[in-house]
Amino acid sequence: MSTATSRTGDAVVPYDDAAARYDVVIGLEVHVELGTATKMFDGAPTVFGAEPNTQVTPVSLGLPGALPVVNRLAVEHGIRIGLALSCGIAEMCRFARKNYFYPDMPKNFQTSQYDEPLAADGHLDVLLEDGTPWRVEVERAHLEEDTGKSTHVGGATGRIHGAEHSLVDYNRAGIPLVEIVTRPVLGAGARAPEVARAYVAALRDLLRALGVSEARMEQGQMRADVNVSLRPSPDAPLGTRTETKNVNSFRSVERAVRYEVSRQAAVLDAGGAVVQETRHWHEDTGVTTSGRPKSDADDYRYFPEPDLVPLTPSRAWVEEVRATLPEMPVARRARLQGEWGYSDLEMRDVVNAGLLDVLVETVAAGASPAAARKWWGGELARTANAREVEVTALGVGPAEVAELAGLVESGRVTDRMAREVLEGVLAGEGTPTEVVTARGLEVVSDESALVAAVDEALAAQPDVAEKIRGGKVAAAGAVVGAVMKATRGAADAKRVRELVLERVGAQG
Repeated sequence: MSTATSRTGDAVVPYDDAAARYDVVIGLEVHVELGTATKMFDGAPTVFGAEPNTQVTPVSLGLPGALPVVNRLAVEHGIRIGLALSCGIAEMCRFARKNYFYPDMPKNFQTSQYDEPLAADGHLDVLLEDGTPWRVEVERAHLEEDTGKSTHVGGATGRIHGAEHSLVDYNRAGIPLVEIVTRPVLGAGARAPEVARAYVAALRDLLRALGVSEARMEQGQMRADVNVSLRPSPDAPLGTRTETKNVNSFRSVERAVRYEVSRQAAVLDAGGAVVQETRHWHEDTGVTTSGRPKSDADDYRYFPEPDLVPLTPSRAWVEEVRATLPEMPVARRARLQGEWGYSDLEMRDVVNAGLLDVLVETVAAGASPAAARKWWGGELARTANAREVEVTALGVGPAEVAELAGLVESGRVTDRMAREVLEGVLAGEGTPTEVVTARGLEVVSDESALVAAVDEALAAQPDVAEKIRGGKVAAAGAVVGAVMKATRGAADAKRVRELVLERVGAQG
């Protein structure tokens, strides 16, 4: 079997070959920063981007004698997430100390949940790009606190090895997290990378719909740990897994799975054994590198947190939270597809392009669903691709797109003119209506002016006029083109053709 060498020097085999010969098993652990004003166990603020070490208290810093107090809203957010994932909510659960030393964990332990999570035994149904449904089983969703952030200065990799010195920012230490852990995803085969990506994307949509987190992966508010293992066949015991830490984009989740499958297959092909370890993902090169041996639960010496009483969410509270759950994303998409009359393929394209919310706003602003999809998924998407930005970052909003669609619908501008109007809006020349006025782009609606333009074009092309009279109606296109040129595209081409045929006495 052919092998190659990655940029790290690791042997890899082509992904398709690896997936054909081994059964791919994945699992995902997603950490979500909850959108609370204060931290999990103290009153320090949680504003992103503040000056280092300005959002801390004695509890955040783990100072002697500082006692934690549980953030009620964080618990409520955890319940919302658990319910939305169809999990059971524990009647009693407790926090534990997860003991390990690292500079960004000031207490030398993380307050988390171990054998008694807040929520357990749920699932999330996702759709793959071709519309295939897939259910990902969720083992647990538990509460914990985030760590601080270490910055390693000097060296070539930005990691601690080879660095000249390290800086630690404890602003993030203690921010509330929910960690959502899947069960092993079995049976995905070669589509495992796609399933992983679809799951993380669907989970982000769910979290945003719930209002518990902005889940902005670029800010670290949502981070995925990607577990991958291979086994010779689906009926064999699970293989040794690796855990690629802190992957922070949908595309990278998919790429990390693909790379690890290719790398592990090469190890097994050579008669080696996969090492159970954490690995680092490198976005620039698309490879993983070894981090440290992966610890088992016993290595963390979990024991109940003595400074916190158990959580006992009342059934009444849980039901109150359940009653406030919004429409779930999958149900919302199905409803909107029915209301808008989109085909399955059209709806998938909208969702995959991340356009659903902006289309909802555009339709609410007065555009038809067809027009909203046409402009956002067409001209605006092409412009965004050319500029290498998100389509929603172009500076054009739903109100402007709805106004543009209305100008076309009313007949004030043609589609071709509307594209020019859009160029003006993108260039900062004003609203669509203002651009129409400033550029003089409005359709010529004066019938007498159109008749004059047609007569002039016919007079300039007498041979064409004779052909039309002789029954060659297709020749009218030359006259229509001349009129459109004379009016700078401001005429209705359909009406111009009708007038051409009328003026020469031909039948269309």
